Amino acid sequence: MKINNSFSATLHILLHLEQMHRPLTSEQMAAFIDGNPAFIRKLLAGLRERQIVTSSKGHHGGWTLARPASEVTLYDIYFALGSPTLFALGNRNDNPRCLVEKGVNRVMSETFNDAETLILERFKRLTLAEVGREFIDYFNDKGQGE
Repeated sequence: MKINNSFSATLHILLHLEQMHRPLTSEQMAAFIDGNPAFIRKLLAGLRERQIVTSSKGHHGGWTLARPASEVTLYDIYFALGSPTLFALGNRNDNPRCLVEKGVNRVMSETFNDAETLILERFKRLTLAEVGREFIDYFNDKGQGE
């Protein structure tokens, strides 16, 4: 199963936007993640609807953060992306009359729901600025290029 990395990619490009202090084009942001400009525009469309980013046209146009990184939570970003699935695991439903399958599914569903609740609560408390500080701390500890 392919892992959906759109959330991680979005955090990556938003941190570049925050660090650059100037508008960036989708082509510039695509280069940061070795991605496609169309993929970047698709990610940013939902963020624009939620007033996380804004775009301007013209010679000096591009994308910028619409509000300070300290006011953008990972929860905001997650929902702007359409609430992508958090887990690659899932339940089997091949034999719905099997009591073992029903029991396993009930336990797994409860576990997934509990884990998702914990993750989303953490996303509500964690801001883009805090993730950016983590990058700065790591950069200072490890040095450039790692």
